Amino acid sequence: MSLPAFDRAYDELLARWPESTEERDVPTPYGRTRVHVYGPPDGSPLVLLPGGSATGLVWFANAPALGERHRVYAVDLAGDAGRTERRGAALRNADDMTAWLDALLDGLGLARIHLCGHSYGAWLAARYALHAPQRVDRLALVDPTQIFAGFRLGYLLRALPTLLRPTEARARAFLAWETAGTHPDETWQRLHALAATVPDRKFVTGGRPRTAGLSMPVLVLLGERSRAHDVAKVADRARRTLPQGEVALLPGATHHSLPLTDPKRLNDLLTDFLS
Repeated sequence: MSLPAFDRAYDELLARWPESTEERDVPTPYGRTRVHVYGPPDGSPLVLLPGGSATGLVWFANAPALGERHRVYAVDLAGDAGRTERRGAALRNADDMTAWLDALLDGLGLARIHLCGHSYGAWLAARYALHAPQRVDRLALVDPTQIFAGFRLGYLLRALPTLLRPTEARARAFLAWETAGTHPDETWQRLHALAATVPDRKFVTGGRPRTAGLSMPVLVLLGERSRAHDVAKVADRARRTLPQGEVALLPGATHHSLPLTDPKRLNDLLTDFLS
């Protein structure tokens, strides 16, 4: 279930995607999953997982460039706001989320993929890459949370009112604090804030993934001004624990302003890595 204001913002942001974008609803045991598909049918598959409340539409500024050589699949996450259904089997733990992704990739007919996630989507991507390394050629993690370090206490305290009693106004205030000075797209900000008003959302959390087990090449892109965690600590641990890891800093970016801050820089780094 969603709300009319959220649906209007969703459709407005969907209109920012390239005209040839396909909307697919893929059956899974956890409900039908909405996927925004763009790029050449013979392009190498690139699956994009957004952060919480962002929806798969947040990649609208990245899809045109990434879709020049890749078949882009931007996903509305199970359990979150968007047009992925929340019905069928219950999402209880990280194993359910990896089972959901298995079913989604099977439904899309994708045997091997490049996988990229932001924030909570990065945590899901890392968990999935450990679960099914044979399916993930390359893994990109955009300002990943709960992988290399925990959240800053100040970030959690600021987020607490929205978590305890979510409203659009509280979500907007938190977003404005974390993204100060970056001016993310206004339509996306409205969608992100309205996501807090969508009922029955369920975020599955769990322990930090064992990054030393990520055997494929991994790119970690960090927001220079991210307030979610200690960026220097995340970078150091990524360099020390990833067998084939690269770390890059996105100047001026905060945690929630990604992937919209300086999308050309992010697109160039991703394209080079995936090539």
